[in-house]
Amino acid sequence: MILDNEPKIDVLAFGAHPDDVEIGAGGVLHRLSAKGEKVAICDLTLAEKSSNGTVERRQQEAKEADRVLGICLRRNLHLPDRGLRLMDEHIRPIVRTIRELRPDIVLMPYWKDRHPDHEMCHSLVREAVFNAKIRKYEVSGDREPLPPHSVSRLLCYFINDHVEPQFMVDISNDIEAKLAALSAYRSQFEKESGSVTTPLTEGYIERVRAREYLFGQASGVAYAEGFVSYTPLLLHTLPGKESTI
Repeated sequence: MILDNEPKIDVLAFGAHPDDVEIGAGGVLHRLSAKGEKVAICDLTLAEKSSNGTVERRQQEAKEADRVLGICLRRNLHLPDRGLRLMDEHIRPIVRTIRELRPDIVLMPYWKDRHPDHEMCHSLVREAVFNAKIRKYEVSGDREPLPPHSVSRLLCYFINDHVEPQFMVDISNDIEAKLAALSAYRSQFEKESGSVTTPLTEGYIERVRAREYLFGQASGVAYAEGFVSYTPLLLHTLPGKESTI
């Protein structure tokens, strides 16, 4: 699906599995969509190896999370869960997505995380963002050649592990929407009949709330999400006079 009007997508957030983006950046995405920004999510896998739930149920839960956050487009690249590898076969579909949707800002997981798929998602997206702007980098299977595209800003969000953020975004008015989006993934975050205990079923959503609370307290607001930028952030005035994203 390609939207008709330029820019195609304002913000494109990548995750290894459905729910990754919501954990790390659901508040910011809700805030941006509420302001009329075109926000999209691209999941690399269907999370078919997850201990709980099914692929079909996870996809329905993702649709509910999209509705809560105001996501205008969601894609899944059907790459192998627990089989992500830094190779062209996995990089090219991401490049194609970037060239089709032409986002201004791309979000991806932070490079250090307890889940190897999250770290590999980071590496794949970083490679794809670079390759997407190379004119002679070809993506096989294109019916028509897609023009190169340069992303203006590449940012990292936190899932499990985190360091001191380079900057934080106030999500005080968006925290309940973020938590509601996470709660849509009942198969992952609730202990149901027949499910097994995982780190996600043991109060994970409350830990996410606590993290955003601590980020907020550090920055003088109720709740915030933390991010890391690959390039220096350029402000057109002193901090506090305008938003940085």
